[in-house]
Amino acid sequence: MDFKVWMYLCYLLISIGLTIWVARTLSRNGLVFLADVFADGQLARAVNSLLVVGFYLLNLGYVTVAMKYDGGLSSTSQTMEELSKKIGLVLLVLGALHFFNVFALGRYRRGRLRQNSARPPVAPSGLLPAMPRPMPVGAYGAPPDGTLPQQPAPGPVPPRPTGPDAPPPAP
Repeated sequence: MDFKVWMYLCYLLISIGLTIWVARTLSRNGLVFLADVFADGQLARAVNSLLVVGFYLLNLGYVTVAMKYDGGLSSTSQTMEELSKKIGLVLLVLGALHFFNVFALGRYRRGRLRQNSARPPVAPSGLLPAMPRPMPVGAYGAPPDGTLPQQPAPGPVPPRPTGPDAPPPAP
């Protein structure tokens, strides 16, 4: 057999082995992450299975498409260089798929946690006074230069009633 056939065989063995190893590792360790993302164990297992199948299809599809090599191989070192390029690309595709999955699931998890939270992310520190909206220049009753008339200063805040008949404070 020539160098190209040996390169193809090594490429397939290494790529398929890496794909199976990464898929099993992600499936086993990713189930905990998915259970936290979806807050439902059965849904997490189902999504985990779907992600593994999609992972196999995408990666093995890429491996088979990227296998072809049009150049000639005349030495062992040239064969190893081409093989390392091909395996490097497979590893980059594996990493990109993993990064995309973790990114998308992390965004989904943050959105779910934000929807389920009962409190705002930052506690309110008080209320801002309402500001009157400026009237457009030339509107009925507005001065021609667009400035607002002077507003009187707000009066003192009345004291809050206390005692057994007092209404509860607003939340």
